[in-house]
Amino acid sequence: MAHKAESSRRPNQIVVGDRGRLVLPARVRKDLGIEKGTRLHMTLEEDGSLNLRPYAAIAEASKGMFAHLAPKGVSMVDELIAERRQEAKREEERFTA
Repeated sequence: MAHKAESSRRPNQIVVGDRGRLVLPARVRKDLGIEKGTRLHMTLEEDGSLNLRPYAAIAEASKGMFAHLAPKGVSMVDELIAERRQEAKREEERFTA
């Protein structure tokens, strides 16, 4: 999620509300694709700052981390889909036999 608009990168003041809740400015939510229910990963940095990242951004950033383990020319997604289809077929045969 590298689509950070310049307006979202400017400092924003937010206030801690009831029960410790923080409201992210609408522009920031829009620019980062954060909607109601979006899960965020929060870390407390050594300097006392908070780092919030959508889990989707973390997954996207680490997408290629294990790419070197996949055989060349093989789509791991296609492999997984094929496995799931075989598994579903076995389950269906088991219950219809």
